[in-house]
Amino acid sequence: MEARRRIAAVTGAGSGIGAATAVVLAGQGWRVACFDRDGDAAAAVARRIGSDHLARRVDVADERDVTAAFTELAASGSIEGLATCAGILDVTQFMELTPEIFRRIYDVNVIGTFLSIREAAKHMAEGARICTVASVAGLRGGGVGGTGAYAASKGAVVALSKNAARSLAEKKISVNCVAPGPIETPMLESVWRFPGVQQRALSMVPQGRAGRPEEVAETIAWLLSPAASYIDGATLTVDGGLVMP
Repeated sequence: MEARRRIAAVTGAGSGIGAATAVVLAGQGWRVACFDRDGDAAAAVARRIGSDHLARRVDVADERDVTAAFTELAASGSIEGLATCAGILDVTQFMELTPEIFRRIYDVNVIGTFLSIREAAKHMAEGARICTVASVAGLRGGGVGGTGAYAASKGAVVALSKNAARSLAEKKISVNCVAPGPIETPMLESVWRFPGVQQRALSMVPQGRAGRPEEVAETIAWLLSPAASYIDGATLTVDGGLVMP
């Protein structure tokens, strides 16, 4: 009997960095479960990468939905990788922010990341690897695109990832984080429409350009691979040098 392939779950797999990550992981031999709030988009990516990949509509901010998704996935094989790419952006200026906006951003970016890690880890064996997705906004407090609520949420993802790495070390599950800079995704396009933002942001990047989703995806795939076996609790920037000291 042919052994079942190792499985990697990717949240936010319907577009942007999540979709690129699904493509890269599939190319490296993973069986990929594409999770996204847009079920049709997730299914389209799963079809694109091959007939034996999976897709499911998942709202990462809904505990019951996330729990059910990972329980179902575990029944189909060994979950050995997780990339938490689901996230939303907010550009509301600081003095215009409301608690409602903060809660909406935190529900997806922070609670969604936490629930995905917790539920995946329940079904993971020793040696499994997790990669979360923060942002340079969480390291420098915004100032490029996302503002208060977004920057705070991505800073929380960095801290959460470190705590998860400590908490899951006993199970020998590694957790790392990537912090992308400006990446050519639909999310970035929503920020570029504001006058002067693109020019100002790219002027801060030593490489002078926005990154491609595939460049972040390759980094995520490496952190999920055995090649990164002694890396744990780290946050790796993928930003063209934007936040270098």
